[in-house]
Amino acid sequence: MIYKIRVILDADEDIFRDLEIEAHNTLEDFHNAITQAFGFLGNEMASFYTCDEDWKQDEEIALFDMSESGSDVRLMNETFLEDIVTENNPKLIYVYDFMNMWTFFVELADIQENEDGRSYPNVLFSFGELPETPPEKNFEAESSAFDFDDTFDNYDDLDFDENWN
Repeated sequence: MIYKIRVILDADEDIFRDLEIEAHNTLEDFHNAITQAFGFLGNEMASFYTCDEDWKQDEEIALFDMSESGSDVRLMNETFLEDIVTENNPKLIYVYDFMNMWTFFVELADIQENEDGRSYPNVLFSFGELPETPPEKNFEAESSAFDFDDTFDNYDDLDFDENWN
């Protein structure tokens, strides 16, 4: 099966690519298709994130495991597109280059049969030019009932030894 997927840059202006890719490809294959479609070199770290219908980020699927000890991080080269993106869960978030935080919304548009003689992945449509620098991000935490300012009114009561070094 062929997935038709729209990849949209998180920016004020419309910048997106419509891609076709085989459902049995890995997320690493998909990462490579995205970097090529947007003109990146592909030499930076990247991750996909599962998300809900409202784009709230959930599980990370990383290009490489950067932890010091073997962890349970899912890796792109071990994760297949068809296992993550489905008609019931059609959305992903993709982040390329964690120093610049190029952020993309990824959404499944259609699932079709393979077309004989066609090579995949394939860029179906390209709209907008990628800016030279990534769009500014405003990172805000959700509101919390916990008020840090009111938690410790007096640090003298914490029982620290004055010469604890």
